[in-house]
Amino acid sequence: MRVTEPTSLGNDLLRSAARLSRWASRHASFDVPFAQARLLALLDELGPSRVSTLAAADHSSQPSITTQLHRLEAAGWVERAVDPDDARASLVSLTPAGKDALEDVRRARVAVLAPALDGLDGPALVRVRMAIDVLDELLAAAAEPPSHPTRKDG
Repeated sequence: MRVTEPTSLGNDLLRSAARLSRWASRHASFDVPFAQARLLALLDELGPSRVSTLAAADHSSQPSITTQLHRLEAAGWVERAVDPDDARASLVSLTPAGKDALEDVRRARVAVLAPALDGLDGPALVRVRMAIDVLDELLAAAAEPPSHPTRKDG
């Protein structure tokens, strides 16, 4: 096993995770356009959100997100409600049909990965489970604010 400094390790981790995700999406068969599937997944992760929040989280412009949201609304996959903190704004959330569409995408992606997982032996499957657990720990740690102020050497 090759362990390197955090920057290189972080780069390798992000590249591998992104490549696996892209591979699964590229080989899976689902009816939802990829950009819309990504937005459904983002809404599932964030919960009811403003368009500006979704645009920032997706590194997209508000007009791009608005266009995608119109398509998702037309499909019945998202709905808007008045933001209780600001009546001028709205919150977008998944509908039950949107959750179903997202689950269909996720099932299709898992289906293309299943043969590769089935080909692994028991010890490799244990390492995959451990990797998932470590990724979950890493995500939890990344979501926490730093416990100490960042020091700048000058």
